[in-house]
Order: sequence, then C-alpha cells, then structure tokens
Amino acid sequence: MTGVPDISPSETWKALLADPDAALIDVRTDAEWTFVGVPDLASVGKQAVLIPWQVYPSMQVNGHFLDHLHRAGLTATNRLFFICRSGARSLAAGQAAQSGGYPQAFNVADGFEGPVDAEGHRGHVAGWKADGLPWRQR
Repeated sequence: MTGVPDISPSETWKALLADPDAALIDVRTDAEWTFVGVPDLASVGKQAVLIPWQVYPSMQVNGHFLDHLHRAGLTATNRLFFICRSGARSLAAGQAAQSGGYPQAFNVADGFEGPVDAEGHRGHVAGWKADGLPWRQR
C-alpha cells in the first residue's frame, strides 16, 4: 500500500463489522474523548483503541505512539482505521503507522466531528457523528 487512503466513516463502520481483526484507533486527546465523546463499537463486540497522536495540553507529538499500537496488540496483519476530529491528525498517525510497520492504515475522512457548519459548530456536516454512527460520552 502506498500512502494512507481516505475512507468514509460509513465505509469504516462496514469494515469494522466485516473484519474481526479491523481496529479503530481514535487519536484525539483525552480532553476530546471526555468532552466530545468516542465511537461506540459495542454492537460489533469491539472498543475503539484510544491512543493520542498529540499529547494535551502541549500538543507535542506522542513519541510513544508506535509503542502504544504494539501494546494494544495490533500487528501488521490488522487493518487499522485512524480517526481524529476532522481527519488531519489521523492522517499523520496513519502515515507514522505505515512507516512503523503497519501497512494497512486508513484515514477516516472527516473524522469524528467533521468540518464546521454555517454557525461554526461541528458534528452536523460530515464525519462519524453526522453519519449517525454509534458514539457515547466517555
């Protein structure tokens, strides 16, 4: 695989349903997981893997990111779907994962909340929440 392909939240959901070894890695911060919510994969017998790409509040890149993937039990055989707020951090995380030996990395386009709407709010235009996929408050 060359590059990290974008995949829609709905296609990600279908892949998580179909592939028992597929994993969703949420690379947002602790604050985002707590105050915005997390994807709820309980109905498919999974949990999102929560590994921040950047560490709040400094927003420094998590220097242990690849170690965390490994400790989560993920291997080169897993299809890994990376999600963040809008798709930028998850793309960087997917690129790092590919460089670190995880060739099946995908970027969830538009992320968990997607772009802002006309009133400046997220979660209504595109992304996991806007697509009506399951999520919960942490």
